[in-house]
Amino acid sequence: MTVKELLARIDSRELSEWMAYFSLEPWGTEVEDWRAGLVASTVANVNRDEKKRKKPFEPKDFIPQRAKPPVEEQSPEEQAKILKMWAGVVD
Repeated sequence: MTVKELLARIDSRELSEWMAYFSLEPWGTEVEDWRAGLVASTVANVNRDEKKRKKPFEPKDFIPQRAKPPVEEQSPEEQAKILKMWAGVVD
């Protein structure tokens, strides 16, 4: 769904409420990965040989690491262009 389609379906207040809800109760693949990592680390620690591995497993040991795209800084001109674009969406 595009931003334009989203704003045609809900108003900014509802969008703000969803954003607030997400900050309290996040969902998506990152949360699912964390839960799976928690279960996997628990199982691994129950079966861990403490003589061979003294340090317990942690959930992050079982969560895939995704490459994050590099963040490019925007020039003032690019920022102005984006603001104009958003002004057109609100109309």
